[in-house]
Amino acid sequence: MKKHKIAVIVGSLRQESFNLKTAKALIGLAPESLSLEIIDIADLPMFNEDLEATPPNQWVTFREQIRAADGLLFLTPEYNRSVPGVLKNAIDVGSRPYGQNSWDGKPAAIVSVSIGNISGFGANHHLRQSLTFVNVPTMAQPEAYIGGAAALFDDQGNLTNDSTKEFLSSFMESFAKWVDTIASH
Repeated sequence: MKKHKIAVIVGSLRQESFNLKTAKALIGLAPESLSLEIIDIADLPMFNEDLEATPPNQWVTFREQIRAADGLLFLTPEYNRSVPGVLKNAIDVGSRPYGQNSWDGKPAAIVSVSIGNISGFGANHHLRQSLTFVNVPTMAQPEAYIGGAAALFDDQGNLTNDSTKEFLSSFMESFAKWVDTIASH
C-alpha cells in the first residue's frame, strides 16, 4: 500500500490551540499508510491579486507544499460562525493564480474543535463550501465535531479522553481509505 503524504492545515494560531493539540493527536493516531505534516499558515501574507506579478516567497512555498501533498486534513475552530480569517486566506492563496489551483482534486477531511457544545459546526460547514469551490473532494462521513476541548487534554497537550481517542482513531482509518480511493483515480 502506498504511503500518502497529508498536509495538515490548522486554522488556529494560538500557541495553546486545541486545534493544534488535536492535529498532533491525529498524527499519532494515523494509520501507517498516512504521513502527516503540519503546514504553517501563520506567516502567509494576505491574498492580494496585485502581488501575483511577484508573489511573496511564503505564497510560493505554501503552494508547493500543497501541490506535493496527496491529501489534506483541515482543523478549524469557529470564529463568529465561520472559519478564522487566516484559514480562509490560506485557501485563497492556494487557489491562485487563476488556473493554477494547488488544492485541485486533493482528497480532504475536516475536524472542527471547540470548547463549546456546538463543536465548530458552522465553521466546519463554511469550510466545506470553500473546499467545494476549489475542487477538493471532502470526506462526508464520519463527520468530526469535537466539543468541550478544554477537558480533553492534559497540561502537556496530550489527548487524555479515551472515547475521543477511539473516535479520532476510527476517523483517521476512514480518512486513510478516503485518500486511497480518491488519490488512486
